[in-house]
Amino acid sequence: MIDPTFLSANELAGLIQAREISSVELLKHYLKRVDEHNPDLNAIVVDIRDEALIDAQKADEALADGRSFGPLHGVPMTVKESYNVTGTPTTWGNPAWKDNIADTDAEAVTRLKRAGAVVFGKTNVPLMLADFQSYNDIYGTCNNPFDRARGPGGSSGGSAAALAAGLTGLEIGSDIGGSIRNPAHYCGVFGHKPTWNLLWMKGHSPPGDIRSHSDISVIGPLARGAQDLATCIRLLAGPDEIMARGYRLDLPDLAGKTLADLKVAVWSDDELAPVSREVRLRVENVATAFKDAGAQVDMDARPDLTAQLSDDTYRNLLQATMSSRMPDADYESLKKYVAKLDPDDTSTGAQVKRAQIASFKEWKRNDEARSHLRWKWHEFFKTYDVLITPIMATAAFPHDQRKFGDRTISVDNAQRPYFEQVFWAGLTGVSYLPSTVIPTGLNEQGLPIGVQLVGPEFDDLKLIEIAALLERAGFSFTPPPAYS
Repeated sequence: MIDPTFLSANELAGLIQAREISSVELLKHYLKRVDEHNPDLNAIVVDIRDEALIDAQKADEALADGRSFGPLHGVPMTVKESYNVTGTPTTWGNPAWKDNIADTDAEAVTRLKRAGAVVFGKTNVPLMLADFQSYNDIYGTCNNPFDRARGPGGSSGGSAAALAAGLTGLEIGSDIGGSIRNPAHYCGVFGHKPTWNLLWMKGHSPPGDIRSHSDISVIGPLARGAQDLATCIRLLAGPDEIMARGYRLDLPDLAGKTLADLKVAVWSDDELAPVSREVRLRVENVATAFKDAGAQVDMDARPDLTAQLSDDTYRNLLQATMSSRMPDADYESLKKYVAKLDPDDTSTGAQVKRAQIASFKEWKRNDEARSHLRWKWHEFFKTYDVLITPIMATAAFPHDQRKFGDRTISVDNAQRPYFEQVFWAGLTGVSYLPSTVIPTGLNEQGLPIGVQLVGPEFDDLKLIEIAALLERAGFSFTPPPAYS
């Protein structure tokens, strides 16, 4: 039988449907790898294998009776720790929430289980889902399977690491500042940040918070194959129960188009957030693949907006949203701190703190600026089908658990501000645009590099289909040698 370790979720489901492997056998295969490899990676931090084995047995019994639960029938998977899964802690890496035990599944988890997925664990995150690395005082540090001295990204770092190391069949994460996309890039897997509010976020929120969505933030899939992303979007997308009274989902697809039929824009670097030469070249390599396939490629096309305005708007809205997750006492302390700042202090730190306690009037001013950005992108995508950009400045960097203000990123031997590189995630995030990260292979150090594909709002399936075409052209997942 073919080794199932690094197959896509759709391929795993096909093996189960063809009776080439049972769900129980497949789950035990991954559990054996978890027991062998997870101690070195610390990617999977919550183990619910006993319940999963029961679910896998039910999947096998159903198939024996000629019944299928759905497209993920019997496929073992894990989910990011920040999702509620009944009977498990949902802490977001925050020690104050270590006793927060979920009594129901998140809506996304419910839908995946309903489609046949067998959830057997939860994966590591940074404190409050707010870092490009994944470590916290509850679960410890998650390592990158391509180099354990480096991080796997964040905040869905455990998700990407578990997938890349062949410990699970599928994953779902979340993204407000690249938290699906940068781990996909650092670990060489596929990741999709959906159009904002396309997927119902119920059950992915701080304790006691029942909001169905949060500004900028989305949930979405990570996988070893592009088509797995589409499977998840079809399962998870759609209005919540209130909106469903009047809204129906009707996402467009490529309608049979090939790469040759597409108009492609390329934004390979920017002075606001310079990327390394090797990252820029990978963006250009993907552009060349489009060109070689017959697509029209424009290396200079830009929407009618300034990168600075987009970045400023994103950062202001991001900080306000992130601070809304703070405990009340911490927020009140922050307000007192800001009140004592020198009015002439325009340092980055001061600007961040002020944005964190922005008034509604200030927030609304930025929201209005965002609306203008969205319409500029809407006009841009009337001409272009897809935009190619970097997602991070470099390949995975060594673990760095110093205070945020002490961290920098070395970009071609130049030290750059740590959070500067959030520019590339925010470029699309602030304007609600969907984006898909595809792997482009390993660099000379054996580290993956990903590239971001961007499209207009609600073109999620089209983007993923483009990613699948590029996957067939060679931009595919490469297993880490130490885990192959």
